[in-house]
Amino acid sequence: MTDLSVNGLAEPLPDITNGNHLGYRSGRMNEAALKVASEHGWVAPKSYKYDADQATTETPASNGDGLDSGENKDDNATVETGATSRASKFAPGNWAHDAGRYEWKEEYGDVGPRSEKLEEELFNSKFINRAGGNFKNLTTVKVIVESQKRPAPISDFETAGIHPVLVENIKLCEYQMPTPIQAYTIPAVLSGHDIIGVAQTGSGKTAAFLIPCISKLMGKVKKLAARRPNLAGNFDAERERVRAEPLILIVAPTRELCCQIFDEARRLCYRSMLRPCVAYGGGPMREQIAQLNLGCDLLVATPGRLLDFMSRPEVLSLSRVRYTIIDEADELLHDDWETEMTKIMSGGDANTDGDHRYLLFSATFPKRLKKLAAKFLDNDHVHISIGRTGSVHINVKQQIIWTENNHKNQALYDLLISMPPSRTLVFVRSKKSADLVDDYLFNMGLPSTSIHSDRLQIEREDALRSFKTGDAPILVATGVSARGLDVKHVMHVINYDLPSAEHDGFNEFVHRIGRTARIGNEGLATSFYNDRDSGMAPFITKILVETNQSIPEFLEQYKPEGALNFDEEDPDVEDGAVEDEGGDAWGAKGGAAGASDDAWGNGNATAAASEPAWGGETGASAPVEETRGTYTSTPVAAW
Repeated sequence: MTDLSVNGLAEPLPDITNGNHLGYRSGRMNEAALKVASEHGWVAPKSYKYDADQATTETPASNGDGLDSGENKDDNATVETGATSRASKFAPGNWAHDAGRYEWKEEYGDVGPRSEKLEEELFNSKFINRAGGNFKNLTTVKVIVESQKRPAPISDFETAGIHPVLVENIKLCEYQMPTPIQAYTIPAVLSGHDIIGVAQTGSGKTAAFLIPCISKLMGKVKKLAARRPNLAGNFDAERERVRAEPLILIVAPTRELCCQIFDEARRLCYRSMLRPCVAYGGGPMREQIAQLNLGCDLLVATPGRLLDFMSRPEVLSLSRVRYTIIDEADELLHDDWETEMTKIMSGGDANTDGDHRYLLFSATFPKRLKKLAAKFLDNDHVHISIGRTGSVHINVKQQIIWTENNHKNQALYDLLISMPPSRTLVFVRSKKSADLVDDYLFNMGLPSTSIHSDRLQIEREDALRSFKTGDAPILVATGVSARGLDVKHVMHVINYDLPSAEHDGFNEFVHRIGRTARIGNEGLATSFYNDRDSGMAPFITKILVETNQSIPEFLEQYKPEGALNFDEEDPDVEDGAVEDEGGDAWGAKGGAAGASDDAWGNGNATAAASEPAWGGETGASAPVEETRGTYTSTPVAAW
């Protein structure tokens, strides 16, 4: 028998593995499609380069003297070179936990000096989302407050009793005025209440819980915080490291959301003694521990990594925690997270003093989970609902397109090519679909990338970074990105696959399309629909009716008669709840909703009618006249 020759088998490999001269990931780049995409204004797609993209980057900005002048000093010198290079052997890299933050020194006193370079990074990045022209629509919503004693809403940050340094940071963030969830949450937390806060996506919930908690602690850090190493001298990580004992603990379900909250905390803690840190799975544990060893007053963490660190008492103690904040609380209160959340909320060495407050926030909060959440809170907790629980904002224009499964790829491509290039999120139902759709778009010459739980954490962070910077303005994602993700100028969300109604699909739909039209900006949401999505049809139809959108003919049969009933998604208003119907009732100076000089810019005097609603100390009040924004849907032409 002659030997089998395998020499010829390698000949076809270059066509598959090396790709073409542009180095595309699959080697099947459609050159004609690439030319079409370029003619329509899309940037050229780029492959992920593992060696280059995982290499370390320059030292993150800090508030040291050297960085302000652009100098980098020796890693073992002083605070100037950034946290990680001082704390460990590992140079700072692309990881989110290595981001620069303000490093307080003993000689600063209570308030540190400004750092121009750090300010530029924290507050002036072109990738930070800013309030849009339709910000006023956020204020014309119904507000429901349930509490034994009603908090008086604030109308501005300057007179709200917030720490002066934090007020300056808020101005640097360019927050012009409180959103409704902020207007009620800030005074409630400052007055010492536990909170359940429910507000529409993109309405400022992160700032709503960070601002009052940071403000309450800013003047007390020296008294309450744990020992901090002296970073001004020759810091020795082995001998001088400390155990992290945060005063504020924030738990969120996804890594990307934790990093986003951490970024906001870095801005609001600027020039204060409060040092923020973030801990999440997939990133190098040793480097995250090295950051904690430098001191941590505000910790943002995913449940899994947090429990890892809680099991290491030499790394983390929760004995000093004054505020425990659960973001996307409805997700974390599900049965899937029961074991983890029970340990976090009541286990370990957590502070059990009466001054420990719990804050729970989300855009969707079913009734059964509100009752479950209440068992963690004091009896005098405040429940704030902005708009209908689980509602979609009117700033999102929606279109539903009938698309058979075997036509979705072509429909997606045609839709993207037919519209001006913009940041676009494409949601699919499975990790496999995310890879396939990403590969299809990439090989059609469109600059796409993907994010899902099977990708390495460094790949996920690179994908999100590329999406934010515009290197890959099309991001194909699973539900991992449906909650909390806040990226500037996401103009279009496409539901390539609608979520499954049997697997919390109603809430996921709301969170998905809430990635666009954030903080007063406008956006478009397109959903591909066919017979397999019939379980979602009644809910989607009611959403379209509620937001005055056009209803396609194939959904007309699901159009409800009479008043809309969202069942579990409606607020569960108990006795004593107070309704404030928005409009000028927000504009009260000094707290009471009424008698204002129009803080929200509505330019009329109808707010005065709401004054009696806030006059009493307890009990229900008569609702004021409802004021809602009007919105006309203009369907965008399909492909």
